Amino acid sequence: MSTPLNVRAEKVPADEGADPRAVPSLRLCDTDGATSDNVGDWIDRHRDELREELSASGAILFRGFPLTTPEDFDRFIQAFGFANFRYEESLSNAVRVVRTERVFSANEAPAEVQIHLHHEMAQTPVFPGKLFFFCEIAAETGGATPLCRSDLLFERLSQEVPQFAADCEQKGLKYTNVMPGDDDPSSGMGRRWQSTFSAESREDAERRMRELGYSWEWLDDGCLRATTPVLPAVWELGPGRKSFFNQLIAAACGWKDSRNDPSRAITFGDGGPLDHEAVLRAVELSQPFTFDVPWQAGDVALVDNMITMHARRPFTGTRKVWASLVAADATASHA
Repeated sequence: MSTPLNVRAEKVPADEGADPRAVPSLRLCDTDGATSDNVGDWIDRHRDELREELSASGAILFRGFPLTTPEDFDRFIQAFGFANFRYEESLSNAVRVVRTERVFSANEAPAEVQIHLHHEMAQTPVFPGKLFFFCEIAAETGGATPLCRSDLLFERLSQEVPQFAADCEQKGLKYTNVMPGDDDPSSGMGRRWQSTFSAESREDAERRMRELGYSWEWLDDGCLRATTPVLPAVWELGPGRKSFFNQLIAAACGWKDSRNDPSRAITFGDGGPLDHEAVLRAVELSQPFTFDVPWQAGDVALVDNMITMHARRPFTGTRKVWASLVAADATASHA
């Protein structure tokens, strides 16, 4: 007979100077001898409660559950009953290693690379509604996953730089990315264009981009410069609640490699330049709404991608964090 899980809700202390509302919920399992077979029953009993909690807090950290492998993680995800969003079908810029139908590696960029705050795939027309992370091996030092409440950030932006916030909401954004012809694991955005667009040839890629509303240019070195259609920069979560849903901070701070220049990566939807000072202010204002998840082996984080941005701190040693995507709710809408 399986051992019922004893799981309690815990309060996580906020980092010094941080807004306590930005701290994710914590569910702590302290059942001796529990196995992954028990987990599905517990999730099934608490599914509605967990969904409400996620909507309120933007993220839930599960700690102490009997999970040790990516396959355990896959079963954990399945228990929620969410619609899977396969990585191969995404337009993500990052190089990944696929482990199961639902599980793939987090960004494979080198350990010293800082990955800045972003909503997953908000720089593409197709993005997940939620995502899971699972820590198989915690880094020796560093390697935390910062989580930032975008709804709280947009409130503050609207107060301090109201014109910029209004322009983001009304004009939207366009993103430009130069994709290599071969995977570049030295970059956080090094996925080759063939994989990104599920294309065997340039003609296949052009057909896919045309369907999605992209414009493009083929470069002499075999790279592809692709520009998105106008995409939302602000998402309406509900009456009176909006999030700063974009990759603006990541693009401004981190979209730099041998092919990409951050100053050319992003414009307003009408082609106009961003207010550089306002962008820097957004980066600054995000800090009190950001909480660093200090990974322990076996941890799982469930993140609402419409509410919460995430990032990655540099690290030393071996770090194995796996990810999974949940398809966006078809009823979701943007501002």
